[in-house]
Amino acid sequence: MLKKSSACILPTVAFVCLFVFAGQLEAACRNPNIVRGIDPRIVPAAVSGFVEIKWFGHSFFQITSGSGTRIITDPFGLMGYPMPEVWPHVVTVGREHRNHNNVGLAKGSPLVLRGLKEGTSEWNDIQLNFRDVLIYNVPIHQRGNLEYERSLKGAAFVFEMDGICILHSGDVSEPFNDDQLQFIGHIDVLMVPIGGTYTAGPEEAKKIIAQLKPKIVLPMHYWQRPIDWESFTEGPYPVRFLNTNSFHVSKDSLPTLTEVYFLNVVREGEP
Repeated sequence: MLKKSSACILPTVAFVCLFVFAGQLEAACRNPNIVRGIDPRIVPAAVSGFVEIKWFGHSFFQITSGSGTRIITDPFGLMGYPMPEVWPHVVTVGREHRNHNNVGLAKGSPLVLRGLKEGTSEWNDIQLNFRDVLIYNVPIHQRGNLEYERSLKGAAFVFEMDGICILHSGDVSEPFNDDQLQFIGHIDVLMVPIGGTYTAGPEEAKKIIAQLKPKIVLPMHYWQRPIDWESFTEGPYPVRFLNTNSFHVSKDSLPTLTEVYFLNVVREGEP
């Protein structure tokens, strides 16, 4: 299960071929021991600037590279959060649900990357370089409606930019298996659900963190009530509660050990 193909993939998006672009696709986010064994031409991505990460609530983030490439993830519909005005270059959809796939919210004409092939329950296979960002996905399982097959499947997305590897884990409901971990590779910043019910809960999220050992963890897919995050913050990782919905990070400014950042959704009238 979850085996990647060496053939050209996603022809309707980018005509990307794994072997042709191996030196670009297999970069810093991949396991360096595996990478060196496959192709000696592969080198880590260049460290060039600060990445901005902004959280709008639920699983909806905007990630902006040092060169200004904007990516939004899992844009929500009406669910109680403020609806932001966003002008992304890329939209990723990890779950086909109205709380995750409101691509019409995005202004302009962004590239839309879906974890499932549109209108089907089949996983998509995405690996491409867009401007200065490497993007690839990892199929996952979710807790959904047994009568609705598409709700049981989704995707995590990896973004490599400015030498930083960012994983939006989607609505993952359990720790990753060995195949998934190999596809994911090294991660610096992890966006992980902690809400339970349809996704991983606090204890499952901690197991995922232990697997990936990121430097920064951004909890998502929960409601902003103490009961939703209290058990997650009991340890073992230090926790910072930010008064803003965004922060900047570079490869050089990553913490030495894993830290958890709780971002704060900015509502109308707030600074």
